[in-house]
Amino acid sequence: MSRFFPYAVDYRFAPVLLALGLRPWHDGVRLTDDAQLQAHLGPFRVSTPLTNVRGAHVTRGYRWWTAVGIRLSRVDDGLTFGTNRDAGVCIHFTEKVPSWLRSGGHSALTVTVRDLEGLVEALTG
Repeated sequence: MSRFFPYAVDYRFAPVLLALGLRPWHDGVRLTDDAQLQAHLGPFRVSTPLTNVRGAHVTRGYRWWTAVGIRLSRVDDGLTFGTNRDAGVCIHFTEKVPSWLRSGGHSALTVTVRDLEGLVEALTG
C-alpha cells in the first residue's frame, strides 16, 4: 500500500520555500505500491527503488541556513530537502541516487517530514 509523508513546514521560512516551488499539500516522501521511494520538493525530485535504501535515522537540531531549502552537504555527497530546522530523517542508499544537482549522485537524502518515526519504521521495518 502506498504511503505519503508530508513535510513539516516551518512557515517562518515560507518566502524561501515558496520560491523553491514548495506545494505543502503535494510535496513530501512517497513510498509507492511498486516499491519506490519518491521525494519531492517543488520541481526537485529524487526517486529510487526501496531495495536501494540501506538505512534511515532521525536527525535533529539543524542550523536553519544549512537545513532549509534544497541543500548539498559541504561534508559529503548528501542532499537535503528541508522545510524546518528542527528534525528530519536521513536516508542512506546502497547505490548513489542521481540528481541534476550533482553528477555523481547522492549517498544520502535528508527530508524533514512530519512523521519522522513513521518514515524510519516504513523504511527499515
